[in-house]
Formats: sequence, C-alpha cells, structure tokens
Amino acid sequence: MSRVFLRLVAAAVSASLVIAACGGDASDDPVVTTQPAPTTTATTQAPPEPEPEPEPVDGPGTLVEVAIQSGAFPTLVAAVQAAGLVDVLSGDGPFTVFAPTEEAFAAALEALGLSAEELLGNTELLTAVLTYHVLGVEAPAEVVATLDGQTVATLNGAEVAITIDAGTVRVNDATVIATDIEASNGIIHVIDTVLIPPDLVDAPGTLVEVAIESGAFPTLVAAVQAAGLVDALSSDGPFTVFAPTEEAFAAALEALGLSAEELLGNTELLTAVLTYHVLGVEAPAEVVATLDGQTVATLNGAEVAITIDAGTVRVNDATVIATDIEASNGIIHVIDTVLIPPDLVDAPGTLVEVAIQSGAFPTLVAAVQAAGLVDALSSDGPFTVFAPTEEAFAAALEALGMTAEQLLGETELLTAVLTYHVLGVEAPADVVATLDGQSVATLNGAEVAITIDAGTVRVNDATVIATDIEASNGIIHVIDTVLIPPSAG
Repeated sequence: MSRVFLRLVAAAVSASLVIAACGGDASDDPVVTTQPAPTTTATTQAPPEPEPEPEPVDGPGTLVEVAIQSGAFPTLVAAVQAAGLVDVLSGDGPFTVFAPTEEAFAAALEALGLSAEELLGNTELLTAVLTYHVLGVEAPAEVVATLDGQTVATLNGAEVAITIDAGTVRVNDATVIATDIEASNGIIHVIDTVLIPPDLVDAPGTLVEVAIESGAFPTLVAAVQAAGLVDALSSDGPFTVFAPTEEAFAAALEALGLSAEELLGNTELLTAVLTYHVLGVEAPAEVVATLDGQTVATLNGAEVAITIDAGTVRVNDATVIATDIEASNGIIHVIDTVLIPPDLVDAPGTLVEVAIQSGAFPTLVAAVQAAGLVDALSSDGPFTVFAPTEEAFAAALEALGMTAEQLLGETELLTAVLTYHVLGVEAPADVVATLDGQSVATLNGAEVAITIDAGTVRVNDATVIATDIEASNGIIHVIDTVLIPPSAG
C-alpha cells in the first residue's frame, strides 16, 4: 500500500468524521417544531465538545504482509509460508527481499522439472532458495546503485553479484524490474528470475562426462573408451582438450584409409593420437589468445603449434571453431581437424622416391636410373634438385635432335646434364630468394646463375615454376627448361 493511498484514506476518514459531527439526522429537510420556546431564564450554553482527532493511519505492514496485500507474489508468499519463514521475515530486520515474479517462478519450475506442489513440499530446498533472495540489510535502489561489480552476502550465507549496465541492475543473472516497495521491516525489489544458490547449481561433470552428455562427440568418446583413457581424463587434471568434430574424424579416417572399427581396434595408435589432443593445463580461450606463434606440450609429449590470424585460432592445421566448454577438471575447445602427432606423419622419402611417387617426372626419373645416380641422390645429402618438367625434356630432345631412348643411352651426357641440375646444399625458396645475381656450384662442377626479376626466379635461362617439394635428403624446385652444362653446349 503506497503512502499516497494511505494519505487519501486518512483524508476520507477525517471528512466522514466532520460530516457526522455536523449533519446529525440522515434527512436533508430541516426539523420544524410547533412547541413554544420555554420561558426560562437565559443561561450560558457550554461550548461544544471538541471534535475527536482522526485515528493515525497505520504504516506499511511487514514484508510478508506487503507481499500478501499486493497480490503480485502468490507463489513467493506460498513458498515463504511452506518454508516456515513467515516469522523470520516478519521480524525487526531490516531486510532487502529480491522478489521473483510469477513468470520467474514458472520458468524456474520448468527448468527444474518440478511442479509448484513438489517445490513447496521440499522445505530444505525452499529454505535454501528463499534465503538466497534476502539481504540482512535494507538496501533501497539508491544504495544498490553503488554496488556495481560487488558481491553481497544473503541470509543463505552465499553471495549474490550486483552488476549495472546502462542503468539496468542485475542480481546474478536476474534483472531488477521494480524497486523500493516499502515495508515496516525492510524493502522489496522485484526481479525477473529466481536466484539459485551456487551449491544447488549442478556443477559440470568431468571432461568425459561433459563430452558424453553433449552428444556431439560420439567418435571421440568411443576412442577415449577404446584407448582406456576414461580414468585419466576423469582425474583431477586440469586439462585442455582439443576435441575434433565428427566430420574431422570422418576426414581423418578417409585420409588414413581406415574404418572407425579399425581405428578403435588399434590401441597404440589411438592413445598416441588422443593424448596429442590434450594439454596438461587448463587454457581457456583468453589464455590461448596469448599463445600466438608458440608451441605447447601435449600429454603425448610432442608439441602443438598455436597460430592466430585475423581472430582465427589454429592448432597446427586445425581451426578452433568453439571454445570454453567447461568441465569440473578442465575445458574443451572444438576443432575441425584431427591432430596427427609428428612421429605418425609419414616422412617424405628420398629425392628419388619423392620424384617417383609424384608421377610428374618420368623422364627425369628414367634419366637418373639410366645414369646410375639413384644411390647418389638417395644418400644423406642434403641436395637441391632443379627438376625439369616433361615439356622441358621434350623441348631439349627436339633441340638436341635426339629421341628419349638415344638420350638415355648416352650415360656420359646424361650424367653431365643431370649433375648440372643438383646443388650440394639444401636451398629452399627463401634461401634462393637471397641469391639474386649470384652463381652457385653444382655437382657437375660448373655453376648456375640465379637471377630474380619481379619475383620470377631463373636458373640460367630456366624459370622456377614450383618450389619446396620436400624430401628426406633435400628439396626439389621445378623448372621449365633443361639446363645444359657449358661443356655440353
């Protein structure tokens, strides 16, 4: 009941008292008497009795009475009564009550999967929840407005967090939608969400439990179970798991030429791969964002590289597509590619093997074999090979007036030409880019000249058209012209 309303009531009461004192009979007609006035000696009349003062109007009732009288909080009132808190909230206080609306209680009941009757029958739960809505001080709106970013203890013992943004006041996640409803022993603010004490909020399960409950990682979960890693990833940790999507596992299985059953049956492989997805620390997104350009050790023992470009975070070649899925013993980030540990990635073969496997250099490979250079180019090296294309060999044969068979039969010429395409060092593209205007010795003994013009790299007259094909003992750059050594010109 507002003070304005109470003043109106007081005025109405006062007016009615005045009317009663002055009006007497209920009829509006004057009373006419036919009796003569008595012939008595005049006497002095006593002054009229003073009108009684109106009774003072009572102030607002207790918090419980105000809540009942308002009619706006039937579920809250019923809960207070069921929990046996009427006497407490009718005591001297002062208190501040954050009163949830009926809609707030309806949403809370739905979220909890309870009916109102079930909630009201659980005294322990009710008491914990209701006392979490009450402060042991009177804090009107002007006081609450000073508490941005602070926490305040409730009668429950746990604290609520006050935040204010653009004039909107929140208590935890609840928005204050009405303020300063006064009671004799405190004040009420209305909120749009029921506050749940922290000890009643279900904590997330372990990393394995969270992954299972999400339903998003069936292959990952099956792999963890098959590898016998459930206990390890359910321990205290903390851990950070980079969890591949189902699509990522499908792509990895296709690339490996394995079925899911074959992968799950290979415990050693599974363990190596899965532990390569786990860090031995908890690294939420804000921490990962500080690791650009760094490598981080995994439980596998090998490291993953973190790179960030235009806000996109990558772990090795995998893109992080979701972050900060919390568990009791760590955190999960979702990635779009399965990470393969370095020791499981097939290392490239020798220069000869890479050339053969590529299928792009049949004439070059045949020439190396015919010249007896396979062993030399399969040794430790390192080497850099400028590998002519098939079109380059065809043009060279035409210029020399020879067939491929004739060239392959000329062992001495072949050896001179081929060794003129090989450097005795490994020179990737970024090294070659520093050699503009210089000449470099080949295994032939003669030198080739490196020139660079507008980004185009030439070796003698040949243009480099592809670079950095890696081999275990060197590197291959592809050129569009066969190099002819000076002695064979």
